[in-house]
Amino acid sequence: MKLTNLLLQVMLAMTMIIPAPGDVPPLPANYDEAGVPDYKLPDLLKFADGSPVAAPPDWPRRRAELLELLQDQVYGFMPVEKPYMRFVETESGLAFGGKAHRKQVRIWFKPEAEGPSIDLLLYVPAAAEGPFPAFVGLNFYGNHAISSDPAVHLATCWLRNSKDQVIAENRAGAEGRGLNAEAWQVEYLIEQGFAIATACHGDIDPDFDDDFQNGVHGLYPGDEPRSGNTWGTIAGWAWGLRRMMDYLETDADIDPARVAVMGHSRLGKTALVAGALDERFALVISNNSGCGGASLSKRCFGETVETVTHYFPHWFCENFKQYVKREADLPLDQHMLLAAVAPRALYVASADRDFWADPRGEFISLYHAAAVYEMLGHGSFPVSEPPATDQPVSTARLGYHRRSGRHAVKRYDWERYVEFARKLFGM
Repeated sequence: MKLTNLLLQVMLAMTMIIPAPGDVPPLPANYDEAGVPDYKLPDLLKFADGSPVAAPPDWPRRRAELLELLQDQVYGFMPVEKPYMRFVETESGLAFGGKAHRKQVRIWFKPEAEGPSIDLLLYVPAAAEGPFPAFVGLNFYGNHAISSDPAVHLATCWLRNSKDQVIAENRAGAEGRGLNAEAWQVEYLIEQGFAIATACHGDIDPDFDDDFQNGVHGLYPGDEPRSGNTWGTIAGWAWGLRRMMDYLETDADIDPARVAVMGHSRLGKTALVAGALDERFALVISNNSGCGGASLSKRCFGETVETVTHYFPHWFCENFKQYVKREADLPLDQHMLLAAVAPRALYVASADRDFWADPRGEFISLYHAAAVYEMLGHGSFPVSEPPATDQPVSTARLGYHRRSGRHAVKRYDWERYVEFARKLFGM
């Protein structure tokens, strides 16, 4: 029996998935498959002129078309040229009873110590010799929140206020140390032989609409006045992940050929953009990324173009807003973003009670992207319908699971990512 829309709305309110601020009522949303409109997805294996993508040598040109379209219509174009960078190690030591080596590195983008910077936290296993494969991703609440390690510097960047994470006045406090540890599982990753690198998304761009007066956009004053395809905040965060990769390439403890980029929710959207654009990431992982991430916009289920651009107008470029209530007119959809990762590895994860992110839409998007992997000689995806809850499916280059529970990153998710990455990286 189908759950009614009313019951689903109540469940969503209970899980705090709807992001309406304060007393602003949420925009209406569809949580009934019967309300999904008929839609047709653009063909991944046809060029823009209609000619076929007939063989693997054709794929780089088609991939370039997809990335051009996605940046022009959804995320905006981030600057191509690398900025000035210098890396300053601010602290190092042992952590977790000697299990890990810790490094804290500040990435500066100007010769003088001012302007935007990224505080990168890196843990590498101490019980073995590197270089190590690594997971890299952005965090929501500051580096100090991902574990109980008392030596990690408190974040100094803007943070979203959160009662759960004890954040008030948009600033970190010592009471927030380790409060997001479940979502990161640092000691588990170290025990499995992986390094982990992270930075707070607020270092790169604060997550509020201030017409891009703060953050890394200011490093490129030529972006003014902003046009319809000027980069938004998600592209800014993805730019920051790429700068973190720049650093990891210089660190002798890291194997740059075995780096996985991972993100959850809005930072899952970010990881997909960074991974699609930057071929240095060997594995790209989307955890509950929803609209503008892995799920299909044309389904109009849960989070939609209207809701995501209403609540977070700074995330995307202005061009994306023209498709509010006009998703049928989109010349693209998110299966194109997933496909742009090919031939590198891709893993998409959903949660069965995360209706806002549209778990079914995330799976369908991956399933269509799998056609590209098959054309490239990496085999067909083993199922055409979403698998049962907590029953992952995968090939050598593609993985999917739908975890039981709500919008979050859990130990179960990390276990699946580690299992997939160990096979991919030959561990």
